[in-house]
Amino acid sequence: MTEPSPQKRSLVNIASIVAIATLISKVFGLMRQVVLAAAFGTSAPYGAYQYASIIPSLFLILLGGINGPFHSSLVSVLAKKDNKESATIIQSISTLVGLVMLGVTIVMVVFAPELITLMASGLAQTAEGREVREMAIQQLRIMAPTAWFAGMIGIGFGALNAADVYWLPSVSPLLSSVAMVGGVAGLWAMLGSRLTSPENGALAGMVLAGSFVVGTVLQWGAQAIAQQQQGLGGFKFQLDLKNPAVKKVLRLMGPALFASGMLQINVYTDMQFTSYLPNPSAAVSALDYANLLVQTPLGILSSMILVPFLPIFSKLADPQNWGELKQRIRQGLLITATAMLPLGALMMVLAKPIVQIVYERYAFDPDSSTLVATVLMAYAFGMFVYLGRDVMVRVFYALGDSDTPFKISIVNIGLNALFDYLLLPFGVQGLVLATVSVNVLSLIALTYFLHRKLNGLAWRSWGISIVGLTIASLIAGGISYWILTLMQNSLGSKGFVPLVIELCGAGGAGLLVFGAIASQLRIPEVTMFGERLQAKLKR
Repeated sequence: MTEPSPQKRSLVNIASIVAIATLISKVFGLMRQVVLAAAFGTSAPYGAYQYASIIPSLFLILLGGINGPFHSSLVSVLAKKDNKESATIIQSISTLVGLVMLGVTIVMVVFAPELITLMASGLAQTAEGREVREMAIQQLRIMAPTAWFAGMIGIGFGALNAADVYWLPSVSPLLSSVAMVGGVAGLWAMLGSRLTSPENGALAGMVLAGSFVVGTVLQWGAQAIAQQQQGLGGFKFQLDLKNPAVKKVLRLMGPALFASGMLQINVYTDMQFTSYLPNPSAAVSALDYANLLVQTPLGILSSMILVPFLPIFSKLADPQNWGELKQRIRQGLLITATAMLPLGALMMVLAKPIVQIVYERYAFDPDSSTLVATVLMAYAFGMFVYLGRDVMVRVFYALGDSDTPFKISIVNIGLNALFDYLLLPFGVQGLVLATVSVNVLSLIALTYFLHRKLNGLAWRSWGISIVGLTIASLIAGGISYWILTLMQNSLGSKGFVPLVIELCGAGGAGLLVFGAIASQLRIPEVTMFGERLQAKLKR
């Protein structure tokens, strides 16, 4: 796909490029998860993989993910610089990050047993848990090098976006999915349904871990080639820590590692507590399967909303532009509400058929569907607050203030651990609700401090609009559930075709009801979102 020149690219152009590329990447990610579910279900090898990939995946999401701290901080600093000046900054950041992550890789290899104990201490309590623990240690050592590549991917993402290159960075994650599917397909060809048997568990785990590494290397390689083509720095050792721009990137990057990744850190806190549940492999696998179903629409909409808005927030950071900045913040927050509130409500009431359609085949049985559906309902409940929190965090980054989100995140990580402990008796669903509760508190705190920083936000009018959209979403969810029940009484609740018909009918009715109500609320952002959606559908 050819991108328009930077001079001609508008907010809509950027959103379209990123949305299409991210959609393709997310579709491949969903296909990967479907293959994993069919092959492994909620078995011990896959549970071990989830525990082993906690730290490598954390690095990939925090350092290498879109809208991550490396991406956000680099875009904020490089947006107003030419490629030649940016190259020296990028090379210094790459050198420093590369050295740090090389050390992290060595630590992960040497101290893998201790790290698995830290991440899932409850595994040592049962024979099943100890078997999972040994597989996880082996897998973590294989995946350790991804820490270095994650840092380089994040830097490349930010550098390319700052240079107005959006397509390749947004679509490159599909390479990881392709590698994983290829590895599992090869394992299935060799072992068939025996790949989850106890005697093949270790081999299956090693293939999963190896495929994870191969996919990460492929993603990095694609971005590295694009960086060199854009003249954005190559493999040159350069460490200019006195450069003011380098200092600013590092100043934003450090605290932002915690603030930007709060949801993921809290997810992994949840995973630690799953090791104390009666069936830890099933619990941690359910978290992963449900989280993927939520992150797919979140990732697409996050790319559409946050990627185009971040450079705009940065350009309006001067106090004389704060009036327009506040309008842009409102747009970002209310577009998020328009998209995520109805989607969350519909995913809650349609969770079971969604899980059955996507996952229920071969090793993924009906019991697995029931478990994952209840976890998905808990995740869907908090979809708006997660993305709304990210909108506010990006405003702080644009204003050069990463300390406030950092401090809030530190407090909330502690609160999440406390809530996990209190809600552990409610099972894996209680752990997800603990994370949702923390995100609600985080959004409230960020809005309050931004209100003070910008000398006032029209948060009351914003709140009224969000309440109206929430009520519309609840009504839409109720109608959707009612229609689903009627259709299930007629068609049953089994079989791929009946499930698809029921999901489309109930979901479509819910969306129509939401659209009809929301259009009467006279919220400009609802109209804006609807017009953009119609334009994309016409294309």
